[in-house]
Amino acid sequence: MVLVDDMGFGASSCYGGPVRMPVADRLAAGGLRFSRFHVTALCSPTRQALMTGRNHHSVGMGVTTEMSTDHPGYNGRRPEQAATLAQILRGAGYRTAAFGKWHQTPPSEIGPDGPFDRWPTGEGFEHFYGFMGAEMNHWYPLLYDDTTPVEPDRLPEQGYHLSEDLVDHAVDWVAGQDGESPYFLYLAFGATHAPLHVWPDWIQRYAGRFDDGWDVARERILARQKELGVVPPETELAPWVDGVPHWDELSEPARRVAARLMETYAGFAEHTDAQVGRLLEALEERGDLDDTVFVYLLGDNGASGEGGIEGTTHEHLVGHGFADDVDDMDAALDEIGSPTTYALYPVGWALAMNTPYQWTKQVASHFGGTRDGLVVHWPAGIAERGDVRHQFHHVIDILPTLLETAGLELPDRVGGVQQQRFEGTSMAYCFDDAEAPDQRTTQYFEMIGNRGIYDRGWTASAQHSVPWKMVEEPRPFDHDRWELYDTTADWSQARDLAGERPDRVAELQAVFEAEAGRHQVFPLDDRVTERENPELAGRADPRAGRLDFDYDGRTRRLTEEVAPNLKNRTHRLEVDLTAGPAATGVLVAQGGRFGGWSLYAVSGELRYAYNRFGRDLTVVRGGVLPEGAATVTAVVTFEDGPPGGPADVDLLVDGESVARGRVPATAAYYLAFDETLDVGVDLGSPVSPDYPPADNAFDGEVHRVRVLLAERPPSADETEDLRALRAMD
Repeated sequence: MVLVDDMGFGASSCYGGPVRMPVADRLAAGGLRFSRFHVTALCSPTRQALMTGRNHHSVGMGVTTEMSTDHPGYNGRRPEQAATLAQILRGAGYRTAAFGKWHQTPPSEIGPDGPFDRWPTGEGFEHFYGFMGAEMNHWYPLLYDDTTPVEPDRLPEQGYHLSEDLVDHAVDWVAGQDGESPYFLYLAFGATHAPLHVWPDWIQRYAGRFDDGWDVARERILARQKELGVVPPETELAPWVDGVPHWDELSEPARRVAARLMETYAGFAEHTDAQVGRLLEALEERGDLDDTVFVYLLGDNGASGEGGIEGTTHEHLVGHGFADDVDDMDAALDEIGSPTTYALYPVGWALAMNTPYQWTKQVASHFGGTRDGLVVHWPAGIAERGDVRHQFHHVIDILPTLLETAGLELPDRVGGVQQQRFEGTSMAYCFDDAEAPDQRTTQYFEMIGNRGIYDRGWTASAQHSVPWKMVEEPRPFDHDRWELYDTTADWSQARDLAGERPDRVAELQAVFEAEAGRHQVFPLDDRVTERENPELAGRADPRAGRLDFDYDGRTRRLTEEVAPNLKNRTHRLEVDLTAGPAATGVLVAQGGRFGGWSLYAVSGELRYAYNRFGRDLTVVRGGVLPEGAATVTAVVTFEDGPPGGPADVDLLVDGESVARGRVPATAAYYLAFDETLDVGVDLGSPVSPDYPPADNAFDGEVHRVRVLLAERPPSADETEDLRALRAMD
C-alpha cells in the first residue's frame, strides 16, 4: 500500500493531470482506477481511517494530531477497540513493515521516553523506518528506525534525498522476506507535502510547462480526464473560488514565481513516482507482483492551498497568517526546491490540481478536498485491465477490501479486545463488475468546520473555513450557507440547486446531523493554527505546571510538544559546560533553518539566534566564552501581550551580562513541525547560518542544560524585568 501526500485528483497523468507518473499509469493499465474515491481532507484523519476502517471522528482523529483537543472525536488517540489493519494482518501470520510518514501518534508521545504503544511498532508493524509527524525536510530529515532516532549517513550534496532513502529501506525489507510468509508493506511518502524538495534536473523537466497558468491548465486537465474516462463527457468545471486571482490578474513576477513553484511540485511528484517504480521492480524480481494486491493512493486529501495566494518559500510564515514576498521569491527562483527553501505552490495551482472540483485540502464540504485518485493492481485476482470503476468509495473501505482479498473476516476481537463496529465496506464487489450498484450510499464529511454529506447521489455542502486564512476571526456556524448538488447529473458539483430545492437541503442537513452525532463530530471546532499550541488548544499537556526542566549533555530529539514550551513565555536557559580555546559549536538549539532558536559559540564568541519562519533572523552576540568550566545563561523576556510579540535577550557568562539584544517578533504558535530541541548539537537543518548542518556539535563538553519558565510574563511597568528570573535558583 503506497500513499502519496497532498496530491489532488487532477494532478497525476493517471487522472488527466500535467504531472507525469508513468508507474501509476502502468499499474492503472494493468488494474483498475477508481473515479469516486474519497478521503477526509487532512493527513492524520485519512491515515487513521485508512488503518482502522472507521471514520476519523469514530477513532478520535477529527483533525490532525497537532490540533487535537480533549473531546472524544478529536483527542488524537486511537482506541484499542479499533484495531489497525497491520494488527489484524500480523495476527493472521503476515509480516508487516511501515516506511515513511507516520502522522497518527500524539505529538506529546514523540520523544525519547515515548510511550511507544502508539508508534508504528505498537500499532501492528514489526518494523518501521521513517519520520513522525506532519511533514519533513527531504534534505535533512530526522528519522527513526523502529523507535531509535537516526540521521542520514550522508548530506544532500553527497546524493541524499528522503524519498529515495525510504524506498531503499523498503526494497531491502522485501528482499529479506522468506518467500513463504505473506507480507504487508505500507509506504507513505512525505512527498508531495510541503516542503517541495527535489533535485534541479527533475524541476527542469517541466521548464515552461506551466507558463500558461492555472486557468488554462484546468481546461486541459478536464479534457484529458474525459478522454481517460475518469469523469463523464458532460462534466463541467466547478466554479472558481472567490478571492483567488486568475492567472491574467497576476503581475509578471508573481507569474514567474507561481510557474517555478508548480514546476518544482511536478518534478517532486514525478520523482516520487519513480521511487515507487523501484519498489515495483523489486516485487517483479521476486516474482511477487502478479499475486500482490498493490494499492496506490494518489493523495490523502485534496491538493494543498496552504501556500497562500502568492505561494511561499517559507511555509511556516504563511502558516502564521503572513504572506510571503513575491519580489524576494522572484529574486531567488533558482533556489526553489533546494535546502535553502521550504516551498509550497499558490492556491491557484491547488485549485487546478483538484480539477474538475471546487476547493482544496481542509475543505471537506466539497470534492476538491476529499476526492483523490486510487489505483488497485492485482493480476491474479482482478480480471479487468485498464478499466475505471465509478462506484462511490471512502478510505475506510480499504481495510475491509484488503481483508477480503486475503480471505480474512472482519474480526470481532483483536488481542482479546472486543472491537467497535467497522464502518468501511469492501470494494471487491466491483472488481469484476463495472455495473455493480453502489454499496456505500451515505457518507458524512467534516474538517475544521467544513461540512458535507453524500446521500444516494445528492450532496449538501457547508463551506466554513478557508485554508489559506489560517489565522482569522471565526465565523458563526449558523452563518454558513448550505449548497446542494445532484451528482448523478452534475459530477463536479458545478451547479448549486439549493435555491430551487430547499426541502432537499433540509433533508440532507438532517442526515448530516444524524451521522455527525453517531460519529463524535460534535462539538465543531474551526480553530487551526491556534490549536497547534497545546495551551491554546486546551488539550492535555504532560508539561503543564512544570517550571523547571533539566537535561544532560546527551539529550536529543525533543519534539515541540515534548520540549518546554518557550513560545510567548519568559524563560531562562542555563548551560553548564567545559570549553576549549576558541570554543565553537551549538550548546542547545530548537528548530532549524525555517524556524527556531539557538545558543552557540563561534571562535569563542557567545551568540543567540532567533529564526522567525526562516525569513527574519536576529542574532545577539558578544562576550568571550572562557576556556574551562563555565555556566552560560540566556534570559529571554517577553512582555505581556498577544502571541508572537517581541522578546529581550540577555546573555550571561558565570552570572555576568556579556550581551543584550531584542528580537522584534517571535513565532506565535509553533516553530517547526520537522525539527527538535537538541543539546550540544543542532540536528536537521541549522537555525543559524553561522554554522553548518550536521557538523555543528559543540567542540567542548555540555554537561547540563536547565530550562526555567516564569510563572507569568513581567508586567510592562516592571523596572527590573530580569530580577525575578535571575533569582529563580
